[in-house]
Amino acid sequence: METDKITSELRCFIRQRFGVPEDDPAFHDDVDLFNYGYIDSFGAIELTTFIDSQFSIRLTDSDWVTFPLSTINEISSFVLARRNGKL
Repeated sequence: METDKITSELRCFIRQRFGVPEDDPAFHDDVDLFNYGYIDSFGAIELTTFIDSQFSIRLTDSDWVTFPLSTINEISSFVLARRNGKL
């Protein structure tokens, strides 16, 4: 699975699950999802569950602290690296 596909699936999930309008000019792949209020701590749990099931990887609580996982691009890079056994 390529980064573009992972990024697209993450973006789509976040838009649908957290009600981000298609015309939101502040929402993009490099926006900090937490600082800009798109996702809160409860949303992080839902996002973790989605990532675990959709991409067949395990995202742990310590991963959230250890790796930069605040943007769609950062999460996508992490998913790809974990799937390829680099993390």
